[in-house]
Amino acid sequence: MLQYLNCLRLLTAASLAGILLAGCAPDPLSPTVAVPRAANPVSDEARALLPDPNPEYVPASYKSKSVGTYYSRMQDQLLTSGKLRQDLGRDIPLTVDQLTKDFVEIALKNEYIHGGSGRMHKSRDSVLRRWEKPVRVFTVFGASVPPAERKRMMASVTSYTNRLARVTGHDIRMTTRENANYYVMFMGEDDRMPFGESLKRAIPEIDTAAMNVFKYTPRNQLCVAVTFRDQNGSPRFAKAMAMIRAEHPQLLKMSCLHEEMAQALGLPNDSPTARPSIFNDDEEFALLTRHDELLLRILYDRRLQPGMTKKQAVPIVRQIAAELLG
Repeated sequence: MLQYLNCLRLLTAASLAGILLAGCAPDPLSPTVAVPRAANPVSDEARALLPDPNPEYVPASYKSKSVGTYYSRMQDQLLTSGKLRQDLGRDIPLTVDQLTKDFVEIALKNEYIHGGSGRMHKSRDSVLRRWEKPVRVFTVFGASVPPAERKRMMASVTSYTNRLARVTGHDIRMTTRENANYYVMFMGEDDRMPFGESLKRAIPEIDTAAMNVFKYTPRNQLCVAVTFRDQNGSPRFAKAMAMIRAEHPQLLKMSCLHEEMAQALGLPNDSPTARPSIFNDDEEFALLTRHDELLLRILYDRRLQPGMTKKQAVPIVRQIAAELLG
């Protein structure tokens, strides 16, 4: 069952040319697009076409309930095997060398790239990417999400958003629909299709392949995030969206939330040596750890700049890591 949780990945793209990156090997399912510099990320007209963020509740279908049973069994099996730890991992020692190496692997590489030949290339070097503009988070619920669960997840998103702001020192906060540039969406099997159609009308830059990520998400894709750049090839994020399955039991849902929101800040890859970390395919940890907080602190340190290469960034990263662990 562990292979399914390998799909908790951020999916990013470099430009409108259609470079695809996948969150679930071996299928490259999740591209993103860059928003042209002149475009308003969400115009007033586009925003009006987005679905109601808090629609009238409609009980889930039999298909959705069956999917929920599947994920509940998955979570139970992972917990039985000692996975999905919920602590910060303070019992695991960290070194400057390890933290520097993990930052390079997680922040300065892309995990899966779908090239023009159709082949998959793993761990390709990239540049440092992050938000420079303020991040404004807004939560959207599908109709199949019960009112009590909406309230619970709204509180979780708000709490985690505040934590990410404290950790990074960046301007990250909850906002109204009118000012959002990061949508966190909780969608069930019954919700994604109508939401996808509305999103396509609202953001025409999204191509068919990207829309299919939301509308036809395969069962082994637990959640997905899409980032938008401020222009083609830019290392600066302008907007992001994350979709989390409403059918997940609470811990899987929180695991998706923690990883997707953190990865969308600029930590897109995973590393088999990162520990304690949610950015590791072994799924030992479900929630953001002390190690992961340090990665975010390094990423948003002003001594680093978007677009830096590995060669440029590593000496600075090592210095910051030494200070944080000193």
